[in-house]
Amino acid sequence: MGVGALKTPPPSADIKIGNLVVMATGDATLQWLQPSAKSSLTLFVIAFATTIQAPCGGILLTCSRPDPPALLEALTPTFNLSSIRPVLNISTTTNVSVDFTLYGILGVDEKAQLLTTYIWQRFTWQNEFVSWDPIQCGTDKISLPRENFWVPDVVINEFMDENTAPYVPYVYLDHNGQMNDAIPARVVSSCNLNIYTFPFDIQNCTLTFNSYTHKEADIVITLFRPVEDFVKISRKVMTTMGEWQLLDITCHKYTLRKNEWGVAELAFHITLRRRPTLYVVNLLIPSCFLITLDLFSFLLPPQSVDRSSFKMTLILGYTVFLLIMNDLLPITGNTIPLINVFFSLCLALMVASLLETILITNLLCGSSKVTPVPRWVQVFVLHILGRLVGLPAEPKEQREVKTSPLVAEESKAGEKRPEEKGSEVEDKALEELRRLGKDLQAIRLQVDQQLTGDQRSEEWIQVGFIMDRLLFGLYIFFISVSFTTIIIIWVTSYNQ
Repeated sequence: MGVGALKTPPPSADIKIGNLVVMATGDATLQWLQPSAKSSLTLFVIAFATTIQAPCGGILLTCSRPDPPALLEALTPTFNLSSIRPVLNISTTTNVSVDFTLYGILGVDEKAQLLTTYIWQRFTWQNEFVSWDPIQCGTDKISLPRENFWVPDVVINEFMDENTAPYVPYVYLDHNGQMNDAIPARVVSSCNLNIYTFPFDIQNCTLTFNSYTHKEADIVITLFRPVEDFVKISRKVMTTMGEWQLLDITCHKYTLRKNEWGVAELAFHITLRRRPTLYVVNLLIPSCFLITLDLFSFLLPPQSVDRSSFKMTLILGYTVFLLIMNDLLPITGNTIPLINVFFSLCLALMVASLLETILITNLLCGSSKVTPVPRWVQVFVLHILGRLVGLPAEPKEQREVKTSPLVAEESKAGEKRPEEKGSEVEDKALEELRRLGKDLQAIRLQVDQQLTGDQRSEEWIQVGFIMDRLLFGLYIFFISVSFTTIIIIWVTSYNQ
């Protein structure tokens, strides 16, 4: 039989507590009882109910009529018990079921290592002080101010800031004594963020629910429903389709030992993946375009000043680009993101390309003023590296300046003693022609030397072309290996 009433009886009514009948003649609000008598009656009912309980496990209330005011009137004496855990036996463990829905991912602060989310959380537990017949009282549930009931002190361990979500002043009470507390929360939680593979990173953050003061013997935290439903419902209701994508939510339960007693904890692991489209379009693709332009600048003539000017313009433009896009890059002191290494590598390759151009240009333009090519340079560069890069050295030729037959004959004729056949005027004319022939020969020698160039200058020019071709090949090889390695790391991380 159910436990007797906690309601105020009508005039000349009986209060039934189990098999005990208490005669009463007061009005419906127990005005005939003094305050001390009311408290004594409440304590007597609770003490008696520890031995005689309703079939549902709680104290069965009796309503005078099937409407909410009558139910509230019957519940009023139990409001004085809001300071204690709602169990009839102090050794009984309160089972608190946790349920939450991830409504939105508001942001991630890489520098402060914080994750900001908006969740709907719900806690359910059994109140053994209350139960009623839904037919007799006219309803199977009622919402009442949370200050009138005991509420478990379940908190999130990773909370790092104040909860600024709207305050919910009510809780739901079912007819079988089950309490439902649904509240929103703006959770700013600590999270160990690993941004090495930014912007293709996957983060795993934890929200741990436990009681702040109660030990495991008092409160046990359990799941309200399967964790797979958490993911399905969260994906369905999530409204923030921004930078982060929810991959999975997993859960495990464990006990945190504190001295001789433990605290029950329920940890939810939230796996998030960053959407990289914004960073690929605004950072990676422009960087690849600029490094490709720098690569094709090797096709410009190395002895031309335009090549070095073009490379300097590229470096200046890339530096300005990085300064503009600096706000999109993560800031953290733990690890250096791989994308920062990528940008530094691109800038270093551009600077190395400019230095190579300066060196080759100086070698080609100043080759006539340097010493002859050393023997080891001729063997290693002209013969070995030249064949390796497809620019073999030309065979050495003895360049002898060949004079024209006419000049040669005139020179030979000049060596002979002119015969005294003509007149004095003819001798002077012949002498003038001989001097003119010598001048023409000197001019021809100078023109030949100007056109063919010096042997020493030609060797240095050949060395410059071979080194330019070799450094161009090394540039392509280093870019290919570096970019391939970075892309493999990114793809492997993104597909995990």
